[in-house]
Amino acid sequence: MVTFLLLALLVKLSRIGRRFHNQRSLGEVCVLMLKKSVTQPKLGKLKVGRQMLLQRYQHQPLVCCLAGLYGCQWRRYQQTLTQPGHCCRSKWECGSFALIVLTFCLSLVFLYFWSEAQNDYNDFDWFNFGNLGFWFPWSLVLLILAVFLFTYVAVLLLLAVCLLSEGQRLYLHWCHKIGILVTLILSIVASSVLSDLWGREWMTVLLSFQVTAPYLHIGGVVLITLLSWPIAFHVFRLNMKVSRIAIMLPYMTAIVSLYLAPLGLKSPCIKDSRNLGSAPALIGHRGAPMLAPENTYMSFEMALAAGADGLETDVTISYDGVPFLMHDKNLLRTTDVEDVFPNWTHVSPAMFTWRELQSLNAGSWFFSQDPFRTASSLSSGQRLQAQNQSVCTLRSFLDLAAQHGKLVVFDLYRPPRGHPYRDTWITQTLDVIHNQSSIHSSQVLWLPPELRDFVQELDPELQQITHEQAPVEELQLRRIARLNIHYSSMSETEIRKYAAANISTNLYVVSEPWLYSLAWCSGAHSVATNAVHILKKLQRPLFLMTPDEYRLMWTLTDITSLILIMMIFMFHWWRERVLAISVNNSSELDNGSYRQFRAELNDVWFLSNMNGSEKHELSL
Repeated sequence: MVTFLLLALLVKLSRIGRRFHNQRSLGEVCVLMLKKSVTQPKLGKLKVGRQMLLQRYQHQPLVCCLAGLYGCQWRRYQQTLTQPGHCCRSKWECGSFALIVLTFCLSLVFLYFWSEAQNDYNDFDWFNFGNLGFWFPWSLVLLILAVFLFTYVAVLLLLAVCLLSEGQRLYLHWCHKIGILVTLILSIVASSVLSDLWGREWMTVLLSFQVTAPYLHIGGVVLITLLSWPIAFHVFRLNMKVSRIAIMLPYMTAIVSLYLAPLGLKSPCIKDSRNLGSAPALIGHRGAPMLAPENTYMSFEMALAAGADGLETDVTISYDGVPFLMHDKNLLRTTDVEDVFPNWTHVSPAMFTWRELQSLNAGSWFFSQDPFRTASSLSSGQRLQAQNQSVCTLRSFLDLAAQHGKLVVFDLYRPPRGHPYRDTWITQTLDVIHNQSSIHSSQVLWLPPELRDFVQELDPELQQITHEQAPVEELQLRRIARLNIHYSSMSETEIRKYAAANISTNLYVVSEPWLYSLAWCSGAHSVATNAVHILKKLQRPLFLMTPDEYRLMWTLTDITSLILIMMIFMFHWWRERVLAISVNNSSELDNGSYRQFRAELNDVWFLSNMNGSEKHELSL
């Protein structure tokens, strides 16, 4: 075996010798081969462990791959080692790297913003439907786009950091430069448009920090710790103090900001579990719109089957005085009015007679549009039932709630001008509650603000509910029993203040588990939701931690990161210092230059990696 290895070595030496056409002696070739296997000058009698720490390993295959992906430089001999203080080939390349960092930050903001807005995807898609006139899952497309853009930029940034860690100069290919610029523009435009059309979602982002901030903090600390390696690698190779400060100042600022960020976190979910109240009651928003066409009888049945504690809907008065369930200003979205009454697609639902409304199909759209992408989960029997749903009356809705002993809440829309019941729409609705349905008045949460005093005098057992976050004294004077507010207005302090005055709080529309967990920790009494079947399964909030546990996690994370960063910086300082001493004392290096030694090693690597064709030609 040893003999075979010796023969192989002699053959290789002879081929390299022929490559130089006898310009170098066999002894010189042996010296080059030895330099290839050692990437550091002799360090005297240092121990093996110390020698290994001082070696700069040349990961040439890895560097070739990184350079190829980052700069499309797939020729393995185009790599250029960076000199201290020169990480890019030009100022233009430095600007490209800075642009990658900026684009990474903006694309991360866009991705986080839109991923946390999932609770309102359905509203966003229907908003676009109302403006464009056709259905398309824009929210899902935006989410895919955000993930793709962020992944693309993150990969480029990772490649750049790896190249810098290997001491390579950066060169970004023009294709990637165009891609980065396009990503930057798309991220800015998308964020600006969403802020203009859906600005309330920024409040959702702020709320999400109350749940995700502890985990974002850990992720940020891990990232800043990993970055300490390439930063320390370049800082201690710089000769100019100004350049070191220019690198270290923003890095230290980022470290201090991340370490102290938890001081600004206030989350209702950081509390002792013994202080956690009961889970908020679930009110099916238009029934169970993820499992059946919204505002249909089947939808409310599915909500009750999933464990809903109450039902929410929207009521309109037909042209002949029949209160029925409909949310939109026209019938185009949730019925087949375009096929049955093609000339009435944008007419108010209140201008249809009940007979005309009964002729419409209110369920087939659920499968053609699949608003929550859940239609495929229905069984064949449920699909057949959903496809044959019709517009539901208020009476049927109230009877179903009364049968199961559930609370109901509904918006009541006043008919347009020219409608025969425009001035009596409230009494027409009350007549259904009192005389036509079997529900008890105490089960009804009366939301319409019009003629509230008249309604209270007529039926004092109705529970009054309002959207207004007025002072406690004013609400008590108006005999308001419950607040119905958007979840973006959620505040533990406000909720507990109203609760102390026996005024409960209902939040709408809460469908994401993390948002429901936050409402639970905040002390909300109920939520209107599209996802009763999902939220009912939660046994405790997704994020719940005692203050002591949170402080311990925060402190351990910061201390561990600080120790690792200090060790990395000390290691690089020690290695560069010892290498500098060794290079100055080495007689084997030309002019005592460590960089010349590195360049000579690259030449050896070039020789040792000649392709087969070149070797064959040399052998001839």
